[in-house]
Amino acid sequence: MKIAVVGATGLVGGEMLKVLTERNFPVSELIPVASARSVGQSITFKGKAYKVHSMDEAIAARPHIAIFSAGGSTSLEHAPRFAEVGTTVIDNSSAWRMQPDKKLIVPEVNAHILTKNDKIIANPNCSTIQMVVVLNPLHKKYKIKRVVVSTYQAVTGTGKKAVDQLNDERSGKTNGTKAYPHPIDLNVLPHIDVFLENGYTKEEMKMVNETKKIMADDSILLTATTVRVPVLGGHSEAVNIEFEKDFDLAELRTILAQTEGVIVQDDVKNNVYPMPIVSHGRDEVFVGRLRRDESQKNTLNAWIVADNLRKGAATNAVQIAEYLLKNKLV
Repeated sequence: MKIAVVGATGLVGGEMLKVLTERNFPVSELIPVASARSVGQSITFKGKAYKVHSMDEAIAARPHIAIFSAGGSTSLEHAPRFAEVGTTVIDNSSAWRMQPDKKLIVPEVNAHILTKNDKIIANPNCSTIQMVVVLNPLHKKYKIKRVVVSTYQAVTGTGKKAVDQLNDERSGKTNGTKAYPHPIDLNVLPHIDVFLENGYTKEEMKMVNETKKIMADDSILLTATTVRVPVLGGHSEAVNIEFEKDFDLAELRTILAQTEGVIVQDDVKNNVYPMPIVSHGRDEVFVGRLRRDESQKNTLNAWIVADNLRKGAATNAVQIAEYLLKNKLV
């Protein structure tokens, strides 16, 4: 199994290499790929040094799978070139997510729709992934009408530049790197990605549109406010879910506890609830603070947390690769 990791020197690319190692993905040959300035550098995978390759070198090697985490423009330009030589691309950018002919996959939800013909597969937005893993089993049981979500997203979602800004500000360095238009330490920014004409950010509309596509149900009404917080890793979400059918809270907890990839942490008497610090380095989605919305019927409040570099990006991509391999789709 020849695997290319495009963007191997970046934050998510590094996490992908780590996840491939930890999950014992059967890599017979690794092809790390990065921008021109990184070509020739060395990265370590499973204790062995590998030279970073150019895009052309990687395409010529015809890998079975190429996992991309190198930005939308890179994916739009080069993913089709890999696909043309028979490589299956799993892309972590937003480039292909809403293309009608491309599948948008969270393995626990909709991997079953994949076929051998899917040569470019989109990995969803980090915030969307963790939310739909929880929403999907509840939708099957109680039918979701509407979702209101507010996110608390870590700076690693922006990248290394944002991590540097937070660390600079915490150390009192005032002339350091700036990833945001305002300070992030001791602050929160209700601003993730660019603002659109409707007053929402691109991140907020990603959550709306991607959720409907992944869950294959345009009837779900969803509105989002996405917020950047001074946390290094781990995205949190306050989610209000209105169902068509009423629910029993104990039954709902049991459904979530039995859902693949979900860990219920909901013991408020002992201060047990999901937190970013607990999700760090984990592949699961954590859910807690499960309680009825007492202001209207058939409505649940939940708190959902996951490691945005893991399940929100790298792990989800590797899980797609695992599904392809298991089902002989590559």
